[in-house]
Amino acid sequence: MVELTVTQMGAAGDGITALPEGGSAFVSFTLPGERVAARVTGKDRAVLEGVLTPSADRVEPPCRHFTICGGCSLQHWADAPYAEWKRARLAEALSRAGYAFPHVAPMVATPRAVRQRADLGLERLTDGRVEIGFHERGATHLVPMRECHVLLPALVALLPALQDALRGLNALKRLGSAIINMLDSGPDILLRTDAPLSMPDRKLLAEFATGAGIPRIAWAGKGAPAEVAAQVKPVRHSLSGITVAPPPGAFLQASAEGEAAIIAAVLAGLPKKMSPRARIADLYAGIGTLSLPLAARHVVQAYEGDPAAAEALRLAVNAAQASRVQPARRDLVRQPLLPAELKAFATVILDPPFAGAPEQVAQIARSTLPHLIYVSCSPAALGRDAAVLREAGFDLVSATPVDQFLWSPHLESVVVFAR
Repeated sequence: MVELTVTQMGAAGDGITALPEGGSAFVSFTLPGERVAARVTGKDRAVLEGVLTPSADRVEPPCRHFTICGGCSLQHWADAPYAEWKRARLAEALSRAGYAFPHVAPMVATPRAVRQRADLGLERLTDGRVEIGFHERGATHLVPMRECHVLLPALVALLPALQDALRGLNALKRLGSAIINMLDSGPDILLRTDAPLSMPDRKLLAEFATGAGIPRIAWAGKGAPAEVAAQVKPVRHSLSGITVAPPPGAFLQASAEGEAAIIAAVLAGLPKKMSPRARIADLYAGIGTLSLPLAARHVVQAYEGDPAAAEALRLAVNAAQASRVQPARRDLVRQPLLPAELKAFATVILDPPFAGAPEQVAQIARSTLPHLIYVSCSPAALGRDAAVLREAGFDLVSATPVDQFLWSPHLESVVVFAR
């Protein structure tokens, strides 16, 4: 046991301390300026045993599962310094990319208990019961979820009944997962299990869906595409006034509030003197979260590699006769838009997955594209791609952090570049 002083916060939300024998260590659930008692467990890790001198910014965590559940790591930090730390993460990523003293807007906060998408683990216990929850911090075990201050209350309320229903599911032998999206039509569930789905399983899920008022339950085996196991009524979700039928497990923005903030930042970031006839390319368009609001101003070519998402967007724009959105299925990792193709667009909206878009950014750097709006969920990936853009002559116009992922180190941001 040693006494340590926390000097700063690391990128993963752990406090950083200097060790007496030299070097430094990460200590979870600590804050800058705190004097703590800790047990060193590795060359750069220590486990908190007690807070000797707490920070003035320390607050009481609202959730009983905090420190055990891996979903949140920063509930013990007051709102204002927490928000400034997240804003600084974006500034640091852009600074490392070569943009000296980048101006970053104040962080856009999202409320508690509004997250509309949950990716949960399933585990069958030795007595046959099924647990549902997030994984323990740094472990594979699940935390039996009894409350959550991040998810929509309606999602949390659904879990006990789902847990009881899955007890009789033959397809779940040991481990699985459940993605639940709260659509306008109600909860949409995608189950992934470690054994095939039997006919009795399908009947069980159909009865549960009917009784619980769940429009659709889909299922997928390991490495297999999703299939509908039970459907009571059509699924629907409104995006900027257009009704979309998302595929099972579709990517949604974490919250409606966060989605609105991202859309607002993207629209504000469009070139000021952009002609109404100018065309926009929306890359990694998904089911149209950004394409559809952009189409109110300009014609949008929406590129998406996932077949199910691309088809959902195509059907939605056809049904709504939204001719200003032109969906195209394209794998942007294997087949990024080339410089000659990019000439057709006044700006590009780039909203890649967590790993970023190095293949596409390399082509943008080689092109004459004058303007780019990058929507990122990873400051590290953004920083890497932004360095390439800077070398290609792109200036930083604006940067807006959005706290889509409350009490975690993850950060959404909308960054505008131009040359």
